[in-house]
Amino acid sequence: MNRKGIIIGLILAVALGGGFIYRFTHLKSGGGEHAERAGEAGHQEEKGGGHDEGKEHKEEKEGPEGHDEHGEAGSVKMAAEAQRQNGVVVVAAKMQRLGGVIRATGKVEANADRIAHVSPRISGKVVAVRASLGDSVSAGQPLATLDSVELGEALGRYRQSKTRLALAQSNMERVKALVEKKIAARKEILQAETDFKTAQSELSTDEERLSLYGVPASELKGEGRIKPLLPVRSPIAGIITEKHAIVGELSDPSKSLYTVADLSSVWVLVDVNEADLAKVHKGQAAIVSVGAFPEMRLKGRITYIADLVDEATRTVKARVEVANSGRKLKPEMFATVELALPADSAAVLAVPEDAFQELEGKKVLFVTEDGTEFETRRVETGRASGGMAEVVAGLKEGERYAVKGSFLLKSEMQKGELGEHGH
Repeated sequence: MNRKGIIIGLILAVALGGGFIYRFTHLKSGGGEHAERAGEAGHQEEKGGGHDEGKEHKEEKEGPEGHDEHGEAGSVKMAAEAQRQNGVVVVAAKMQRLGGVIRATGKVEANADRIAHVSPRISGKVVAVRASLGDSVSAGQPLATLDSVELGEALGRYRQSKTRLALAQSNMERVKALVEKKIAARKEILQAETDFKTAQSELSTDEERLSLYGVPASELKGEGRIKPLLPVRSPIAGIITEKHAIVGELSDPSKSLYTVADLSSVWVLVDVNEADLAKVHKGQAAIVSVGAFPEMRLKGRITYIADLVDEATRTVKARVEVANSGRKLKPEMFATVELALPADSAAVLAVPEDAFQELEGKKVLFVTEDGTEFETRRVETGRASGGMAEVVAGLKEGERYAVKGSFLLKSEMQKGELGEHGH
């Protein structure tokens, strides 16, 4: 029994030992393979994760298609309809002949043909001042009022002449009635008619004298008594540039109370070099600009060229008349005048000066290929004449650019750049 139990125990021990060995070997082999597979999967996942991360980074860098309305730096997009609404005009660059130009410096002056010194026609004391320095006045507007003894005397003579005329007319009518009744002689009618005509002449002379003094005939025909107050009126419409009228002061025809200037047209007196005289003539077109308004270019014409040459500077005075509707040109301003010369040189690539914009101190044009996307193009310019400037580098003939509305394109581009920095 003991022997049998021993044998059974050995068999169980062998069986258990073999199972343990098999399980240990299988687990070791499977665990390594699983770990290796798990390692490969982890490596691949890590590698794939890096790839996805790079892809995401690339997408983030590139961004979704069309996300940037303004494109890359230095460019801006604008649809054709928006261009029409905002006045953006695109043209092709072309060759053309530029005329020469003579530049001269000068000074703005009031148009001497449109200046009036206002003074009374007779002596008197200023009793009222109705206009001040800088006021706009119209032709015939009263500027001051004088109390004049001379006017009072003239009014007295006028009243006497008016009374004499009435008496002469009454006497003439009375004599005519008597002659018709054969009570008076016919020669008395001739004398009465002579007296009447003389009274008419004297009254007419007195009326003309008062009219010259400044009293209109309409006031003389009134029923009321006219006061010896003399209105001093402006002979032209314009701006009061000088005022000397002070209440209580005596004035006479030799003293100017006001100076009125019509500044809607001004003169610019320039010095033309003696060497350029052959190229300058009366009626020649000119462009005037001043430092106070550098963007403003006013058109004018030469109306006078002096006959004398200044010995010291070897220059000749020329006068340019310029329309000054906005009254931006002020007397005594310094001005630059460009005198256009006929185009006699070879054709060059030229662009209107208004098309240029300035970025970082450089001149640029907004150039486009497809008509909607504009890129800034730095250019170098040469001589300029008549509002056109030669482009010596940066642009080719036939390339399309914004000839109008370039300032708006520049603003839109800068707004887009600010938006990107803010984001």
